[in-house]
Amino acid sequence: MKLQGKTALVTGSDSGIGQAIAITFAREGADVVVHYHSDEAGAQKTASAIQQHGRRAEILQADLSDPYAARTLWREATNLLGQIDILVNNAGAGASAEFSPDTALDEFIRVLNIDLVSPWALCQQGAQQMIDRGGGVIINITSVHEEIPSPGGAAYDAAKGGLRSITRTLALELAPKGVRINNIAPGMIATPMTAERIEDPQKLEESRQRIPLRRPGEPQEVANVALFLASDDASYVTGSSYFVDGGLTQNVGGA
Repeated sequence: MKLQGKTALVTGSDSGIGQAIAITFAREGADVVVHYHSDEAGAQKTASAIQQHGRRAEILQADLSDPYAARTLWREATNLLGQIDILVNNAGAGASAEFSPDTALDEFIRVLNIDLVSPWALCQQGAQQMIDRGGGVIINITSVHEEIPSPGGAAYDAAKGGLRSITRTLALELAPKGVRINNIAPGMIATPMTAERIEDPQKLEESRQRIPLRRPGEPQEVANVALFLASDDASYVTGSSYFVDGGLTQNVGGA
């Protein structure tokens, strides 16, 4: 088992990519704190799957549109498991609103808080504890939109691009202290967030034509990369961004 005896906090692990990562980590020997915002049933499902692998699962709720709640989440997670070896910043929010002077500033700020500021707050808390213990791993889940802009996605794109920059900067600062940090940039993955597009035959076909592998990805395909980055298999990897997108970013303007 690649993560035997390790502990992890995976935000947004009540569904989709986060759920797949949490369960995969448990399969490989880790105890996991499952975080959710509003889908308690989804979190319970994740926890049940973790327990079926013989690992400990704890569930915590937090609204990460409040970055101070992220700090509380970290404290509660460490109170439950004693230490956290692996932090996965997966929870995210999207918003689509093309430029307009009437666009609500509150919505822009909400997306930035969930997708950028709260992950930063968790990185702060997590990295310090990891440094004190001699090492650890942080994985930030961004998006292909960390690199490729999308009309209407200014807040989301800015947050994901910013999180990529945080990853790169912290890699330089934390590497001498034994903490590795990388990010994963998924493309179109079959999750609740993309369900509307995937379930519309016309929209799905439009997306498939832009993806060289001609299909959406599965959450497990992202989880497999997360497992690599969390494990000693990636012991010489830090500051990197892994695109799990079926080749989407190789198409100019493909996103």
